[in-house]
Amino acid sequence: MKRRHGLLRPRAYGPHTLFSIMFAAALSICPLLARADTPVTVGGSFTLTAPDGTTVTDETYRGKWLLVFFGYTSCPDICPATLSEIAVAIEELGPDAAKLQPIFITVDPERDTPEVMGKYTGAIDPRIVGLTGSPQQIAAVAQGYGAYSARHKTEAGAEDYVVDHSTYIYIMDPQAKFVRGLDFDTPASLIADTLRKIMAQPDE
Repeated sequence: MKRRHGLLRPRAYGPHTLFSIMFAAALSICPLLARADTPVTVGGSFTLTAPDGTTVTDETYRGKWLLVFFGYTSCPDICPATLSEIAVAIEELGPDAAKLQPIFITVDPERDTPEVMGKYTGAIDPRIVGLTGSPQQIAAVAQGYGAYSARHKTEAGAEDYVVDHSTYIYIMDPQAKFVRGLDFDTPASLIADTLRKIMAQPDE
């Protein structure tokens, strides 16, 4: 299956770091690396805050397949579009959706409080959990996933800014190991089909 790989899209974002480009390339060849028994380190432990104010960690979701996406609630197009595709994919999975937990992690913790995250993801699909935390916690989980973000001022006000961010969807297995990444513009039907095939594979 042919696919365009890349964490970021020039039409939506500005210049990016070499690290982001290299990480996108690493994700695109991860199946080859896996076959060569060379691990791709993506993910890791984290401590964040759920919409109800409770503290969650990576252990909270152990036993579930995860779809992890980084973004922010003020994102003008990519985040709502991607989360909407994920929501449709959940519907298409039917009973298999019970094995899955989609997670939306903000890269804008100053504005994206637990309440804001809960309202945002709840309006798209209540099965998507929006997580936030302190700037330090967000930086730590972003580093673990290799997720890029950078703030750009648009006006003089303190909240007048947009966030340039990576746009990959990460698929993690029930043991929190990285399986593969999907482009943000992957259609819902392909997300669902990919998950269905991956989740049907026998445990190693």
